[in-house]
Amino acid sequence: ASHRAGFKATGINEHLDSLVGLEERRIPLLGNLQRFRDQGETLCNIAEQLGFVGKLQESTKSFERARRVAEAHGFFSVECRSCLGLGKSAMLEGRADEGVEMLRHAMTAAPLSEENENNMELNVFPAFTNALFLTHAIDEVEPLVARYRELAQALSKRQGHLSWEEVTSCYYFAQLHEERGRPHEAGGEVRALLDLLRDNEGALEGILGNCRGMLEEASSRLMILDPELGDEELIQSVAAQLVKLQVLMRQP
Repeated sequence: ASHRAGFKATGINEHLDSLVGLEERRIPLLGNLQRFRDQGETLCNIAEQLGFVGKLQESTKSFERARRVAEAHGFFSVECRSCLGLGKSAMLEGRADEGVEMLRHAMTAAPLSEENENNMELNVFPAFTNALFLTHAIDEVEPLVARYRELAQALSKRQGHLSWEEVTSCYYFAQLHEERGRPHEAGGEVRALLDLLRDNEGALEGILGNCRGMLEEASSRLMILDPELGDEELIQSVAAQLVKLQVLMRQP
């Protein structure tokens, strides 16, 4: 089994190297054609592909190149993507101050994106908010969480069904309330989250795994769901929902 896994990983890396090589050849050509936005987006694509297989240093270099293109030619979508990638990398490597600053740049650029339906903001929000929670910058979190819920609910309305983002907005609010010392409000957000999942059970097909992972994370992080200190009824409700999600995931 380990040999098969090794061969599979080798195959993925070889395919990635080939793909990145092809993309790299486009970079100078796009510059010569003055298609600078496409050039920046291609560099971001390369960086994301490299990051996916754990080549963080190479990924960071590609994001840095993309950011230079964005700064030189004023493309906010590329600025947002490159700063998001650089911020995530910095957080992973333990450079929290740098990571938060890069993610703040990404959040600032997001609503100015050239093709924006607020999706860029929704993409940046989880990484930025988690970084702010990690560094205890709670004053900065509060307006962001409210904005995220507004955008997430609008996305659900556009899609015609519950969005993953609307579900996670409840979790972010629960975290915020606990940080502010408001356990009752935190519990209300967890209940609202469970209600969303129950009321939209038929629309969860594409996000079942995400919902299960988020509830497991909430159970391990929220004090109100702590087995010794939390709300016993709420803990049981979350446990029951986790079982239901697991059953749904097994259905064909």
